[in-house]
Formats: sequence, structure tokens, C-alpha cells
Amino acid sequence: MFRKFSVVFLIVAMLFVIGCAAHVHKVGQGAQGNDITMARQWYVLWGLVPINEVDTNAIAEGATDYEITTLVTPLDFVISAVLGQISINCRTVSVQK
Repeated sequence: MFRKFSVVFLIVAMLFVIGCAAHVHKVGQGAQGNDITMARQWYVLWGLVPINEVDTNAIAEGATDYEITTLVTPLDFVISAVLGQISINCRTVSVQK
């Protein structure tokens, strides 16, 4: 009984921790407003080879002060859990101006 509880607790804890893996990059003074644009970055071979290119400069549309955040959202986790069987993973890239 304790072993089953430990396994369930570990799985639930991993689901809550998955959103903590974020990288934040500030360009210029950082974000000055709340205008957020999001895109999904796709990888094959378990994250080794990118399938598409997310151009954060194009998303920023010439802004000089913005913030780039790269993270694995719960939706990315679900998508990667399903498509990870065939080695496809994803993550979300957001640009806040």
C-alpha cells in the first residue's frame, strides 16, 4: 500500500514540477506591456533536432524592449508524452512586449 502511494505521489509531483523548467531572456529593458505572442517549437529525436524555427525577432515585430520565455507547459507535456513514443517533443516560446 505504501509503495503504491509513493508511486502516485511521485507521478503527481513530477506533473507539478514540469512547469518550473523555464528560461527567461530579457532584451533591452525587458517587457514594457502585456502583449504576449506564443509559438510552439517542435523537436524530433527526443529534443536533439529542431523541426521548425521560432524566430523571436520576427515575433517581437521590431520592438527593442521585450522578454522571451521558453518553457514546457502542461499541454506540451501531454503532447510530448503521446508523441514521445515516436521521438517528437515540443515546448512553448512566448514573447512579451
